[in-house]
Amino acid sequence: MVLPVLCVSQLASWGVLYYAFPVMLPTVLADTGWAAAPATAGFSLALVLSAVVGVGVGRVIDSRGPRVVMSVGSVLGAGSLVLVSVSTSLTAFLLAWTTAGVAMACTFYPAAFAAVARWYGAARVRALTVVTLAGGLASTVFAPTTAVLLAHLHWRATVLVLAAVLLVVVAPLHTFGLRAAWPDAPDVSLSPHPAEGSPARATLITGSRPFLLLSAALTLSGFALFAVVFGLVPLLVEHGVPGLTAAWALGLGGLGQTLGRGLYGALTRATGVRTRTVALLGAGAACTLLLAVVRGLVPVVLALALVAGMVRGNLTLLQATAVVDRWGPADYGRLSGVLGAPVTVAAAAAPWGGATLAGWAGGYETLFVGLAAVSVTAAVLALLAGSPAKLETDGPSPVAPHPARARGAGWRMR
Repeated sequence: MVLPVLCVSQLASWGVLYYAFPVMLPTVLADTGWAAAPATAGFSLALVLSAVVGVGVGRVIDSRGPRVVMSVGSVLGAGSLVLVSVSTSLTAFLLAWTTAGVAMACTFYPAAFAAVARWYGAARVRALTVVTLAGGLASTVFAPTTAVLLAHLHWRATVLVLAAVLLVVVAPLHTFGLRAAWPDAPDVSLSPHPAEGSPARATLITGSRPFLLLSAALTLSGFALFAVVFGLVPLLVEHGVPGLTAAWALGLGGLGQTLGRGLYGALTRATGVRTRTVALLGAGAACTLLLAVVRGLVPVVLALALVAGMVRGNLTLLQATAVVDRWGPADYGRLSGVLGAPVTVAAAAAPWGGATLAGWAGGYETLFVGLAAVSVTAAVLALLAGSPAKLETDGPSPVAPHPARARGAGWRMR
């Protein structure tokens, strides 16, 4: 029961609180006269707040389970959208979306992943894959749904309908579908490798050239790809594509994400980690550039949106496995946290940053050309990162070094 509930809740939560925003933004701006950059600032701030609040949310879920947190989050999300719908000033609009950031922290992937990891134990990888496949369809379902609602309702009424989805569908699912007993935390003292990893090893890796270049590459790519997501509908409208068709293009990107994630296993078997990273970043650049220059060929644009989504889906899993693929499972939490932090900030800044840069550049077509250049730069950095440095010690085990070596005496990078 738990897995279907989380699949539906991720589909609806991402669709309502994330993917509906870029679809309705042009209508909101046309109705209110607000500028795009400040109107998206609140949404970007919500994403940043979600990342910050998510740390505490994770601790609560670890100790008490996800039921209350995710139930409250879905109700709070509905309430924040009600505030969005009644906002008559830009300030109120921004504050309402900031409130939604707390709801995102309680309902998005990190909360669901924490629940899956504890409930499914050794089978968590398969369960996590199922949840991400369902969540990947959020834009496919809710981008066109939002566009259809906007075609028949005022945008404020559309937001209320979306709020009702969270309140009537998602909140009850969390409340009644996540009632399974919360398992006790695993006893790490029973692990055959309780001291797996060390601060010294992690510090050496995070300061190494391969890690720094990879972090820079993924950060630039994260900004570019998420700016493309939020700029796609305005770009296509700028090119004369009807709003509903533009929304379908965004939705096809979500379908592409799901397809891409399903193909990632085959890609890993066919390529090495550096080749895979450079190829995906380069493919993202190519799709972004083609979206900028192709005009009037709607079938081609829709196909490009689908392929761009496939690339984005693969890059999500590429980032999730970047540490293990290069440095192994030891220190995974520390290393992935350091690697992911700037990527999260860049992705959160992308909605506001993309809109601001589009205003400076004079339109979204020029913005997309620039974003393609950013992705090319990311691919070059990934190429320059080379093979990851290997850690070696003077002792037999890199897992639990001698205290003197932990201070750096016996550790060196190769």
